[in-house]
Amino acid sequence: MNLGRPRTIILLCAVIGALVLSLPGVRNTLLRAAGWALVANDAKRRVDVIVIAVDNYSAGVLEAVDLVHEGVSTRVAVFEDPVSFTDREFAKRGVPYYDAAALSVQQLHALGIGSVEVIPRSVAGSRDEAALLPNWCVEKGYHSFMLVTSADHSRRVRRMLQRTMRGSGIDAAVRASRYSGFDPDDWWHSRRGIRTELVESEKLLLELVTHP
Repeated sequence: MNLGRPRTIILLCAVIGALVLSLPGVRNTLLRAAGWALVANDAKRRVDVIVIAVDNYSAGVLEAVDLVHEGVSTRVAVFEDPVSFTDREFAKRGVPYYDAAALSVQQLHALGIGSVEVIPRSVAGSRDEAALLPNWCVEKGYHSFMLVTSADHSRRVRRMLQRTMRGSGIDAAVRASRYSGFDPDDWWHSRRGIRTELVESEKLLLELVTHP
C-alpha cells in the first residue's frame, strides 16, 4: 500500500490553493464573497412598520429615514434602551446617562419622521429581538415589518426571524443598513473589518450548524 501518494496529492492541492490565492484578482473575489456571505437584503416592499435593531441605532436611523422616503412605511420603531449599572451610577452623580433609544427618536423626528414609537421592552441582542417581535406585532396589529440591522450579521438575523415568524402570518423582511461600518467589498483592509468578518462568520456558522 502506497501511503505516500495521498500525502503527495494533499501537498499538491495545498500548493495549487496557495498559488491561486496569491493571484490578486482571485483573492479579492474570494474575500468579497466571504464578506457578502454575511449580508442579507430582502426586496424593498410596503410594510406596516420599520424596526431599527438594537445593534444599529445611528446607522439604522439613517437607513430607516431613507426607507420612509422611498415609500416602504410611514412608521418607525426602536427598541427601548435598558438602563445599565453604569447608567445608574452616572445618574447618582448627577450626570444624565446616554439613552440610545431616546437619541434615535430625536434624530428621527429631526429628519422629518413624525410617527415613531419605542418598543417598551428591553432586549439584549438579535436572538431576543427575533423572539420578541412576533408578539409585539400581534399586540400592535401589524401584519408586516422590515428590520434594519447592521450589514455584518443581517443574514444571521434573517435566519432567526424566519424561524420565529414561521406560522405567524406576519411578513418579516430584513435590510442591511448602508451606513453600518462593515463593507463586504473591502473588509480585509482594516483590523476592525477583519475582526468583524471573523467573529460574525463564526456566529453564522454556529447558526447554520445548530439550525440547518
